[in-house]
Amino acid sequence: MSKKLFLVVILVLSMGIVAVLPARAQDLWDGADDLATTPLECGAGDAAAVETTPEAEEPAAEAPAYDGGQPTNAPDLAGQPITIIDVPKLIGIGYFDATAAGIQEAAAELGNVTAKTDGPTEANIDDQITFIDNAITSGVNGILFAANDPVAIAPVLTKALEAGIHVVGYDANSEPGAREWFVNQAQFNGIAKALIDNLVAEKGDAASFAIVTSTFTTPNQARWIAEMQAYQQKCYPNLVWLETVEAQEDAKLSFDQATTLINKYGEDLDGLFGMTSVATPNSADAVTQAGQCGNIAVIGLATPNPMKPFVETDCVKSVVLWNPIDLGYAAVYVMRAVVDGTLKPGDTSVEAGKLGTLQVINGSEILLGPAFTFTKDNINDFDF
Repeated sequence: MSKKLFLVVILVLSMGIVAVLPARAQDLWDGADDLATTPLECGAGDAAAVETTPEAEEPAAEAPAYDGGQPTNAPDLAGQPITIIDVPKLIGIGYFDATAAGIQEAAAELGNVTAKTDGPTEANIDDQITFIDNAITSGVNGILFAANDPVAIAPVLTKALEAGIHVVGYDANSEPGAREWFVNQAQFNGIAKALIDNLVAEKGDAASFAIVTSTFTTPNQARWIAEMQAYQQKCYPNLVWLETVEAQEDAKLSFDQATTLINKYGEDLDGLFGMTSVATPNSADAVTQAGQCGNIAVIGLATPNPMKPFVETDCVKSVVLWNPIDLGYAAVYVMRAVVDGTLKPGDTSVEAGKLGTLQVINGSEILLGPAFTFTKDNINDFDF
């Protein structure tokens, strides 16, 4: 056999082997950072009560060293009135309306905190940086933020620290050294497990799914997706991840992207994950308008009120989240504790009013609590 003919035969055989391998439409997702994934143990259990505390996931390990930043020559304002500004990813959507309500609740409860929420009307990192830059020159004592991009936001947050302003993140983190503390709404692997387990409960362990997120670099969503892939590969290797698309926290684009996925994959699409409080209800609307309720499961992260119509019609069986009002509330208590000096590097917990004692994890993160699944049985008990 000639060398040329031999190479042709090998190529044909190789193509045949590839043809029988399962399709892997989605390459390895790196979560937009270099952090390792830590998938939880397999098993669906009660998704509504998925625990995401370190004790529930694995034996307690020695806490890592504090890795947050520190303000330069911050004034001593312990016990004194302070003014803080909250700059979320964007304003004007239900989720950040809820965190803002929690911020105001905590400020009123404490009595010595004045808080204001202001930010871009679109999830644009450049606009968010401008708002934070303006806050630095306005004379505030503290900045709360939810990052649109963990790397791009770091320089302006570092600038705030260098100006003696305290900086605390919530919902979506920055690079750790650019802020003092981050209030984590739920650990990434716990959210990932709840989402994947709920899909399997609805569509089986060989379903095909796609994801609608805001951007590939939005830190919390990117980490959830990374942990979803790790958990899926460990526990449900026959699930097929078809595609992930960006929708920029935009309602129309979320609907259009979900519709495109429905049309593109047809009967091969068993499930749609929405990774934001905008993507999930609009994905459910797209499935409803396409007449695919029951055929395509919609599972995602969203506030209850926009999801109630879809849950009531059984088009959506489960919505995974936490209480964003509590998240904003906790962020203010953390800020107050930092200013007062009652939360310092190396501490393992912080008191947060009605929420009680919150635990420090990962060196400079504070865990709000476990994930929660809203269903038809409980969603009407919540109003946000």
